[in-house]
Amino acid sequence: MDENTGKTGFFERIFNKISSDAPENVEEIVQFLKNAAKSGVIDRDTVLLLEKVVAFADLEVRDVMVSRSQMNVLKISDSPKKILDYVLDTAHSRFPVIAGDKDEVLGILHTKDLLRFFNHPEDLDIRQLLREPVFVPESKSLNRLLKEFRDKHIHLAMVIDEYGGVSGLITFEDILEAILGEISDEFDTDEVDNIASIGGGRFRVNAVTEISEFNEFFHTDFAHEDVDTIGGLVISSLERLPERGEKIQLGDWQFAVARVDQRRLYILIVQKIKK
Repeated sequence: MDENTGKTGFFERIFNKISSDAPENVEEIVQFLKNAAKSGVIDRDTVLLLEKVVAFADLEVRDVMVSRSQMNVLKISDSPKKILDYVLDTAHSRFPVIAGDKDEVLGILHTKDLLRFFNHPEDLDIRQLLREPVFVPESKSLNRLLKEFRDKHIHLAMVIDEYGGVSGLITFEDILEAILGEISDEFDTDEVDNIASIGGGRFRVNAVTEISEFNEFFHTDFAHEDVDTIGGLVISSLERLPERGEKIQLGDWQFAVARVDQRRLYILIVQKIKK
C-alpha cells in the first residue's frame, strides 16, 4: 500500500466522523484534530503529537538548530588532555573540530573514537579521527533534512547562512524533538537522583537541586538570599543564562554546563578543583 494513501485514509476516517467537509489548510486540519479529541475519536495525547507532525512540515533548519554561540567545539590546536577533559565535561557524542574560528570546520569527531586514548592521551592525533562534515543551509526544510539524515546515516550537520558562514549545527535528536518534544537521555534527571557520580570525581547535578541538598551532599556552605537552587546560584553568579560547555568556579568547585536551552539550565557537571 502506498504510504501517502495510508496517511490519507487515517485522516479521512477522522474527518468523516466529525464533518463532511475536507480541511483546506493547516489551521483547519488542527481544528479537525481538536474536534476529534472532543468527540472521543482519538485521545488528547495523540492530538498533540499529530499537531506537531502537521506543524513539522513548515519548519526549517533555522527553527530548531543549535546557534553558533551555543555550539560546543574542539580546536585542532588543543592538547590531547584538554580535548579529553572537554569531552568529559560536555558529554556529547559528536563535536565539530575547528581551526581558527567556528567558520573553519575541519571535520566531526565521534567521541567513541577517543575511548582508547583516555589512558594514553599522548598517543592522540585528532586529525586522524576526523570525519567529513556535512553542511546544510538554514532554509532547508526539516522534512528533507530528516530524510537525508536517515538515508545517509547522518547524526550531525553544520548549518550555514546565506554568506557561507557557520550559523550553528543541527543533530538528529534536534529534529526528532521538533516532533516528539524533548527526548530524555542519561543527563535528564526527572526520574533519577538529583546528584549522581559519573566517575573521576565528577558529578552530574540537576540544576533544580536545592542548594541545601547540594550542601549536605558535598559538605559545602553555598547560600544566596534570592535563589534556592544550585542552577539559580550559577545563573545569579554569571548574571545571565550560561551557554553549553561554559564553566564557572564557585569557591573550590567547578560547574560545567552540560545541558541548557534558550530558557532553562538543566544539567551541571560538578567537580572539586584540585589545589
